[in-house]
Amino acid sequence: MIRIAILVDGAFYLRRANYLWGDKNPKDRARELVQYCSRHYMNKKTRNSYSEEKYLYRIFYYDCLPSTKKVYHPLTKEQIDLSKTDQYKWSMEFFEELKSKRKVAFRKGELLESTVGYTIKPEYVKKLCNGKLAITDLEESHFKLDIQQKGVDMKIGLDIASLSYKKQVDRIILIAGDSDFVPAAKHARREGIDFILDPMWHTIKPSLFEHIDGLETKVSRPDSEELKKDKLYTKNLVK
Repeated sequence: MIRIAILVDGAFYLRRANYLWGDKNPKDRARELVQYCSRHYMNKKTRNSYSEEKYLYRIFYYDCLPSTKKVYHPLTKEQIDLSKTDQYKWSMEFFEELKSKRKVAFRKGELLESTVGYTIKPEYVKKLCNGKLAITDLEESHFKLDIQQKGVDMKIGLDIASLSYKKQVDRIILIAGDSDFVPAAKHARREGIDFILDPMWHTIKPSLFEHIDGLETKVSRPDSEELKKDKLYTKNLVK
């Protein structure tokens, strides 16, 4: 019996899920997350008719509660109350749905409130610099809310270390896309843990392969026709 823990970088997952399967309401997105994770541990026969017996220890979801701060918008010159935005409402409903799911643990980080603010999106900054866009041509859609998280990566690292040291699982599957997990992955492998990375087709650095035991993504490529047939694809949801 292979005991499996699935660790999910929440902000990363939501970006990739929206890109791969489209926009969804909080309830459907929470259900989708659990269903996607299940693809990593559902027992299926292989070509050799051999099936690993897998057991889900827990799904750990890491994210921050949305900001309630009032932020000045440099274009509209208005104070935006983030606690009254649609994004705030969506996030809170999503977290409540997620917390009600069996074997899902919500691990909360914190926001760096001092850094919360609206900034011009990088692609439009480039256009401003090369003269293709004038300051007077800027629109609200050219801005994004910039929020930085604190403590999420640390919690992921601590949980990987704890799960490994206490021998609570045999395999750790990390759904993430950056290299901040490398020190924790090294520790897990030294403890004999099978460490799998799922970047959901996000490009990762080739150098990361020496720090993991495998790369597994349980969804078809973004540019494939198979993706549109996926049960998690927005248009395929059963109403």
